[in-house]
Amino acid sequence: MSRYRVGVIGLGRISSTIDDEVQGNPAVMLPYSHTACFREVDSVEVVAGADPFDEQREDFRQRWGVEGLYADYREMVAAENLDIASVATSARPRPEIVRHLAESGVRAIYAEKPLAITLAEADSMVEACRANDVVLAVGCTRRWDAWWTMARSMISDGDIGQVLQINAHGNAGISHNGSHMIDLIRYLAGDDPISWVFGEAESDAAASSDDDLRMNGYLAFAGGARAYIRTWPSGAANWTFDIIGETGTLRATGNGSDIEWWQPAGDGTLTRRPIPRPQRIESPGVRAVRDLVHCLETGKKPECAGEDGVVALETAIALRQSHRAGGRRIDLPLSDRSLGIKSMETLAGEVPRRLR
Repeated sequence: MSRYRVGVIGLGRISSTIDDEVQGNPAVMLPYSHTACFREVDSVEVVAGADPFDEQREDFRQRWGVEGLYADYREMVAAENLDIASVATSARPRPEIVRHLAESGVRAIYAEKPLAITLAEADSMVEACRANDVVLAVGCTRRWDAWWTMARSMISDGDIGQVLQINAHGNAGISHNGSHMIDLIRYLAGDDPISWVFGEAESDAAASSDDDLRMNGYLAFAGGARAYIRTWPSGAANWTFDIIGETGTLRATGNGSDIEWWQPAGDGTLTRRPIPRPQRIESPGVRAVRDLVHCLETGKKPECAGEDGVVALETAIALRQSHRAGGRRIDLPLSDRSLGIKSMETLAGEVPRRLR
């Protein structure tokens, strides 16, 4: 099998050190960081990394034994003949980086979420990759999670009938980790297009700003399904999903670590049915890397592609625009592509969270 050369851009938490923070969390499957996941796949090799902060480059060198380290990602791309690039920066510099990679001969890009701050930037990233025949995958990783892919398969197989309603609860900025929630709702709804939304922000002041914020929202899919999303604090229902079908329901708690299947018993009660557990379980990040390699070798589309990242951002913005318009329905797609949300991880400045 081919061996693909990987370069990592942004050498902080999500690319390198986050596994230290989440060990022991039952809702997180390791490995989690980009580099740790690449290390699990024999057909790829992390040969280089780029980060403007000396401390992060040195920690990456010691942790992973990678010697090809650069302060400027452009120098890395010019020198290292990369096949794959991991873009683990914040959303602010990501569009320029992805466009440069697409125009420089890199064959596949794995970009963190949210894809960008504005829709125009996100559109430009997708177009640059399309024009240069570059695979663009986005790190909304639930699409590669074994439990969620099992749930999607059950839905596709008709085990709960036609999806009527999806209710999702989790504490998050609507653009930052809310992008995970929006994308997972779309995934469970079979990627049916979202036609329109209503949104309620945590406050008028929050909605008047372009900063990330918490939202309640209502999503209408073209095929008739509806979804409710809550990214305000949700108490014991944090990261809980109910997928309601015509003939059954899936209820997922603990960020998808526990999924129940319920069907009507015929006497007005519900019966819990056994779920076909996945036989081989790898972390979502490892499965994302394998999918990226598979895309390179077969020409398939990534499970979470650049276009999916655009829709997640667009939906978040539309929900906020609904609040700004007094709770009015907002149709998708949005015509004003200059609209944006400054996602949570960009609001504390340019110094990475790990160094802060």
